[in-house]
Amino acid sequence: MEPFLAVFAEFWWIGPTVIGAGALGWFGLRGQRGTAKARRLAYDASREALRTAQQEAQASRHGVRVARAELARAQAARTAGYTGPDEVAAARRALDAAQRDTRAAAATLRARRANLSADRAALAARSSDPAHLPLARVMAADDAVTARWMEYETDAARQLAFPAMSDARVPQTAAFLAAHRTARALRPAAPTARITPAQFGAYRDAVARLHHAFEAAEAEAWRRARAAGSAPAGPGPDSPRPADWVITAQEIAQNLTQTVLARGAEALARATAPRPRDGASGGPDGGGRGGPRDTRGDDRDDHA
Repeated sequence: MEPFLAVFAEFWWIGPTVIGAGALGWFGLRGQRGTAKARRLAYDASREALRTAQQEAQASRHGVRVARAELARAQAARTAGYTGPDEVAAARRALDAAQRDTRAAAATLRARRANLSADRAALAARSSDPAHLPLARVMAADDAVTARWMEYETDAARQLAFPAMSDARVPQTAAFLAAHRTARALRPAAPTARITPAQFGAYRDAVARLHHAFEAAEAEAWRRARAAGSAPAGPGPDSPRPADWVITAQEIAQNLTQTVLARGAEALARATAPRPRDGASGGPDGGGRGGPRDTRGDDRDDHA
């Protein structure tokens, strides 16, 4: 028994050390898994949103088939004299509504696929900065919209110029305030909060709707301010935006103009640069680059 106690007294510290190292390793591995999961949050949310969009698109196509069958039945009954034209018109309106829903579902499906491709590409850009995580980026976009809105709420000059931004009776402003409340209700407590992909997707969609609602409210406020004469001169959020191809063409033309001007300035600088004199330039008489210097006379003087 005494040898065992001696060995235990000598190596008693090994047990706590191993346990502590194992605990640190477990917490470190858990932290790495948490970071990886947070980085994949947008991708997982986009996958779930794509599956939901596919189901909705399939359901809308089924609704179109049902509406067509109902229209055919109503037309047959109208031909047989069992129903009147009102039922046929109602069935046709139902078919038109089902077709609109199908087109909307197809557009949503294309958008979800584009989001999934973008999130998949973003996974390759690994970054250890917490500000680059998907939840942090969405919260930053949420804060940016709120900051733009607060400029109209805290600036006295803007309040006088754009009163519609604070008037909930304006439909666009009311829609923005409702979208703001929805986004705040879905907003996590912190950028490092642990949420499910479904919760992240709902919050991201709410922030996207908030951004569009703010732009619509701001454009309406500027339109009313221009009508009242309180808006500043020049283009604003209410100005019509050119098409994407027009913006691209303008950027190409601007880059080409800058390149041409830069090359013209270089050519003008070379043409107007002062030229060195013949003696300094090393002409034939100066013994420069124009030819080798004649030193035979100097040799004769030295021999004399």
